[in-house]
Amino acid sequence: MFSDGRPIYRQIRDTIIERILTAGDGAVLPSVRALAAEAGVNPLTVAKAYQDLQTAGLVRAKKGVGLFAADGAVTRLLDSEREAFLSDEWPRVKARISRLGLDVGDLLADA
Repeated sequence: MFSDGRPIYRQIRDTIIERILTAGDGAVLPSVRALAAEAGVNPLTVAKAYQDLQTAGLVRAKKGVGLFAADGAVTRLLDSEREAFLSDEWPRVKARISRLGLDVGDLLADA
């Protein structure tokens, strides 16, 4: 399941983030044990990913109930993704578009 070269807990973290973005604020998230079994990894690895997200305020735990996407998590994640795209990826994409001599019409033609 995981083989992109990044640490497994980061890949698990990204999996949880995708679930939050898909399911929305307040969504019930899989337990540490359930996600570990699904991903075929050690539960401590999943726990580390969840702890990272709890520290960031994106996941909240309710004792005896489970793990949930925090209120406002989707907005914060989308803002962060936009910022990362614009600062990290867009300059490379823009340079390639320019190198290839493309214009907006070319880019939207297949959309």
